[in-house]
Amino acid sequence: MNRTATKKRELSERVKKPATYRRIVTGNVNGKSFVQSDEPLAAYEFKTVPGYEHTLIWVNPAIPDLSTEQRFDRYPDSVVPGPGGTSLHFVTFPPGSAFADPSFDAEAAQEEALVRLRGLADHFEKEDPGMHKTNTVDYAVVYDGEMWLELDDGETLHLSRGDVVVQNGTRHAWRNKGNKPVTMLFFLNGARARETSQA
Repeated sequence: MNRTATKKRELSERVKKPATYRRIVTGNVNGKSFVQSDEPLAAYEFKTVPGYEHTLIWVNPAIPDLSTEQRFDRYPDSVVPGPGGTSLHFVTFPPGSAFADPSFDAEAAQEEALVRLRGLADHFEKEDPGMHKTNTVDYAVVYDGEMWLELDDGETLHLSRGDVVVQNGTRHAWRNKGNKPVTMLFFLNGARARETSQA
């Protein structure tokens, strides 16, 4: 009985703590590789959406120059890289019921996202929350849980742990239709904008 209660308490505490990821960065000195840094990164917990977490692991805003030391020591002006750049993110999505809760404040959530997800949140559509499109080729990996990818015309794909989506600058949304959080790993590759045809 006590063992069961302890186990439940441990699970409850684990759910409340933000995820932490270990980030190891290597470098070169005099032609020799070494560990430049080795540190835990705690996920950012959105205050306006319980269970929604974001961790920006690394960003190169443009093509990296390996003749200089690679650093990521301040939060970028945009989490979406420019052409030739990259960014790496862990994102935990709460169940969709979090957005249907009567206490959910969509305007406050949008304001917080505009600060935390600079360069990305401003692409979220007001008429269809969560739908967006960026000038990137994204590799999206379901790290833990089950996710639903929504495309145009209501096309939806159910994804499971280990599934990988290659997103070629297309309009989409990530929908957690389950009752458990889903964690995904996103690798964004900055691309040139698609030329629009003119009539």
